[in-house]
Amino acid sequence: MTVTQRPGWVDDALFPFVSRFIDVDGHTVHYIDEGEGPTLLFLHGNPTWSFVYRDVIKELRNKFRCVAIDYPGFGLSTAAPGYGYLPVEHAKVVGAFVEALGLRRVTLVVHDWGGPIGLSVVENHPDAFERLVLGNTWAWPTEAPHVQIMSHVMGGPIGRLLIRQFNLFVNLMVPAGHRLAKPSRAEMGHYQKALDNPARRDASAIFPRELTASRAFLAEVEAGLPAIADLPALIIWGDADIAFRSNELRRWEQTFADHRTVITHGAGHFVQSDAPEQFAAAIRDWHPRA
Repeated sequence: MTVTQRPGWVDDALFPFVSRFIDVDGHTVHYIDEGEGPTLLFLHGNPTWSFVYRDVIKELRNKFRCVAIDYPGFGLSTAAPGYGYLPVEHAKVVGAFVEALGLRRVTLVVHDWGGPIGLSVVENHPDAFERLVLGNTWAWPTEAPHVQIMSHVMGGPIGRLLIRQFNLFVNLMVPAGHRLAKPSRAEMGHYQKALDNPARRDASAIFPRELTASRAFLAEVEAGLPAIADLPALIIWGDADIAFRSNELRRWEQTFADHRTVITHGAGHFVQSDAPEQFAAAIRDWHPRA
C-alpha cells in the first residue's frame, strides 16, 4: 500500500474519515473505508470526489461498510504518467481496486459518470456485486439535446480551456447542481482545492467531451445491461436535476424489474449531497441486510 498523507486543506470536521491510499496499476488511489456490515461502494462523477458522499456515509457507517474511491486525477488520487482520464480507463481502475480489496457481495452506489463506469465494472466482475443504487445517472449513448450541447460547448477547445484555467466545472456546476442545500464556502473549497491547478484539472476537462466521444464505451455498457438486469436496484432521483431527467429515470425503471424508486423532490443533480438524509434513509429502508 502506498504510504502518503492527505493535504492539510481537508477539514477533519467536514470529512471525518481515515484517508487510505493504495497503488492500483501505478496510480495512487485514495479511498475511505468506514464502518462494518454489508459493503457499499460509492462512485462519484465530475467534478467531484468521495467528499460528495460525506454526509451519506456519516449516516450509514453505523450499519454498513462504506467504501468510497476517488478516480485517478480526482479528489486525493494521483494518476500515473500517460493516463488519459477516459471513462473506460476509470472503469479498469475501479475493477482492479475491487479485486485488490477483495470486495464481495457489494452494493454499488453510483451517480453521474459513476453510472457507466460502475456498471461496466459490474458487468466485468459480476460475482462481486449483488445490488445497485442509482442516483441521477445514465449508462448508454445519449441523444438528449441538452447533453449534446453541453458536451460540444464544455468539451470543445474553449470549454476545456475555461475548465483548465478557471476551474469552471467546479465553480459553475457544483452550485448549479444543488437546489436544497447550497454548498458553503468551505465545502466549495474542498472541490476547488482538489483541482487546484490547470494540469490537475485535465481529469475534469476530459469528461464533458466524453459524453459523446466515449460512445463506443457507453454502447458496450448498454449492451451489457440485460446480463445484470435481475439485480435488485434502488433508484434515488433528484427531480430538479439540470442534467438527467424523467427520460433517464424511466429507462432505469424499465431496465431493472426488481426496483424501488425514491423521488427526492426539489433535489438537484448532486442528489447525494443535496438531500443526504433522504438518500441515506432510502438505502437503510431498502437494503435487506441493513
